[in-house]
Amino acid sequence: MMPDLITRALPVYGLPDDTPLTLLNRSENETWRAGPLVLRLHRQGYHTKPEIASELAWLTALQDLPGLNAVRPIAGKQGLVTELDGRFLVAFAPIEGQELQPGDDLARWFAPLGEITARLHLQARSWTPPAGFARKRWDHVTILGPQPHWGHWRQAQGLDAAGAALLARATDALALKLAAYGTGPKVFGLIHADLRLANLMVQDDRLTAIDFDDCGFGWWVYDLAAALSFIETDPRLPDLIAAWVEGYSRITHLPDEDRAMIPTLIFLRRVLLTAWLATRADSDTAQALGGATYTVGTLDLAERYLTDGLAAFRP
Repeated sequence: MMPDLITRALPVYGLPDDTPLTLLNRSENETWRAGPLVLRLHRQGYHTKPEIASELAWLTALQDLPGLNAVRPIAGKQGLVTELDGRFLVAFAPIEGQELQPGDDLARWFAPLGEITARLHLQARSWTPPAGFARKRWDHVTILGPQPHWGHWRQAQGLDAAGAALLARATDALALKLAAYGTGPKVFGLIHADLRLANLMVQDDRLTAIDFDDCGFGWWVYDLAAALSFIETDPRLPDLIAAWVEGYSRITHLPDEDRAMIPTLIFLRRVLLTAWLATRADSDTAQALGGATYTVGTLDLAERYLTDGLAAFRP
């Protein structure tokens, strides 16, 4: 934890030195509640300052978009990105409500989530980013290649030689299918890339997307795969996928080629998370969900992917 650094950031946002601080989450970054604001302290060596500024530029453009609720960035004395001792901090207005939980009635929320995702995609397709806009790509090279953003799946906890051989076959099949799918503008663009349950705040009938820290360039329907993070083996998945597709289709057309890729992208996301849990073992998420059990679930999905392409996940 870095409470001293957070304390020294308070005057940058016009907050008194005795503002109460509460650590909300330690995942890719540290998230703190600081009085009337939420502060995010970025992990060192991950995003550059231009990348963080680009995230906030997109978030700013999304404010007041009809039908979309998104977290609002707050500027400090240095602008939207604060730098202290070589560390980057940003601030947001707090969101009322609570995070969506696996035990909630998820079917109720996945159609509205599909609508929100469609609105994000429509905005991204028509938006002209500012000069210098820089965000990471999420494709089969940056996820499965020799230098993946979140580490290699071979580092997964509890992975033995037989499991590694199975995952190698499955990820080879993944890479071939994704290469054939391509990254043209019809299937690939600026996405949130991490719309998992923990990044969705609910209050009454209102659903708000938060944490755009991983937004970047990826396949449009990867946003659905990300929404299913850590619940990929939940028996409700086919119903959740159907609800999401229904909601998305209310706002804009979802082509058949994108629907057909949903199982592949769900498996891709699972492989990515398997690697992430190993390389981010210090995170709250990894301590709660990581370990060999998650790897076993990934191997089960790999076997099913090679057998029938995860047919149960086809909408």
